[in-house]
Order: sequence, then C-alpha cells, then structure tokens
Amino acid sequence: MKVVIIMGSKSDMDWSEKIADTLDDLGIESVMRIASAHKVPLKAMDIIKEYEDEKVVYITVAGRSNALSGFTDAQTEKPVIACPPYSSKFAGGDIYSSLRMPSGVCPMVVMGTEQAGLAAAKMFGLTDAELRERIKAYQKKNRDQIEKDDKEVR
Repeated sequence: MKVVIIMGSKSDMDWSEKIADTLDDLGIESVMRIASAHKVPLKAMDIIKEYEDEKVVYITVAGRSNALSGFTDAQTEKPVIACPPYSSKFAGGDIYSSLRMPSGVCPMVVMGTEQAGLAAAKMFGLTDAELRERIKAYQKKNRDQIEKDDKEVR
C-alpha cells in the first residue's frame, strides 16, 4: 500500500510534505512526484501508469486551475484525493477548479493536509486491520488532547 502524491509544481512541496508527515505517522509509505496536467500531460500520464499495478491512492496537490486532480482521476480506477493548497490571492475562488468536474470524473476534495492523509489511510484501512488500529490510536490521541486542553482551561 502506497500513496502517490502528485504535485503540479515544486512550489507545492511544503504542502505535500505535511500530507506525507501524516501518512508517515500512520505507517503508510508515500512517494512524491511532479507533473503538471497543463504543461506536461504525457508525463502525468506516465506517472499514473507507473503505479497502476500497485495498491495505491493518489493525492493530487495543485492550485489555481487544478486540472491535475480531474486528469489523474480520469486515467485511473484507483481513488484520487485532491488536496489543493489554499490561496488567499484569489479569495479561495480557485477551489472551484477542484470541485467542478465533468461526468465520470470524481476526485474527492479534501482541504486539509492532515485530513487528506487520514482519508487515504481510511481507504486502505477497509482491508487492513492493523492500519485500522493505528487509525483508532491516532484518533484517540486527538480526542485525548482535547480532554487535556479542556482541563487546562478550567
């Protein structure tokens, strides 16, 4: 099981590393690749084909006009999670390029880096009992932190 994080450009590296950190915390391997669906669609296609025989989930990280997520989803039967970095430059309006897809194209859109990693983990967890236990522990740690914080503010 592996998550393939495909970035539209190297400027998406910081965002992608946060996704990879969550995956690492959950014991899931990830690889990072760069290919723009607008600028080098054949390279993007080659990357998708490279991993098609593996048990993968793709997470695409591209902002502005996010063709990468829809392009990736249209080329594979594997799950695709779009996790576009937020940009206040366009008042968040560029999110529509991740949300509006043509028929037959369905990448899931997740706005947070931690949440994208967790979503991929839960997909793999459907068939991996050990991973489900790690997810439960991860979620328990978050709940315990809330309880601790609540006690501190009383």
